[in-house]
Amino acid sequence: MGESILNGKRILAVDDEPDVLAVLEEEILEYAPNCKIEKATTYQEASNSLESQDYDVVVLDIMGVRGFDLLDQSVKRHFPTAMLTAHSLNPESLKRSIEMGAYAYLPKEKLGEIVPFLEDIVESSDGLSVWGRLLNKLDGYFAGRWGELWKKSEEKFWKEFDKKTSPLKR
Repeated sequence: MGESILNGKRILAVDDEPDVLAVLEEEILEYAPNCKIEKATTYQEASNSLESQDYDVVVLDIMGVRGFDLLDQSVKRHFPTAMLTAHSLNPESLKRSIEMGAYAYLPKEKLGEIVPFLEDIVESSDGLSVWGRLLNKLDGYFAGRWGELWKKSEEKFWKEFDKKTSPLKR
């Protein structure tokens, strides 16, 4: 892999589990050794950082740090934001992440694959193009996890969303 677009970027990573933050930092720095990663383990730390600093990407855990509250704050500052979760891995949280303006929603199981997702976020000018590619890559994972008909309960939302993102999938 060549030099990562994440080199020289500032990333805020928020999770109440320090070991998750350590793995995230290790994964990113392996490909982007000049990336500046700031970490927060509490809602208040993260909130203060979001208010006082600028970031190229924000990665938020959903549970334990009030991730959706932080997402709202991050989106208001126009920071491209990825949601990372294990305990809130469900279609409802995925849909809520989209509706609130996140650029991505990633299972913690995929932490070892996070760099390409973050690079996609940095390269993108809008969240829709990232969502199209992300859902294309993870659709099989989600179907295996939630069942083939996981979009059925919110069929209208997903049909509209697929229309918006389908030409953007690669």
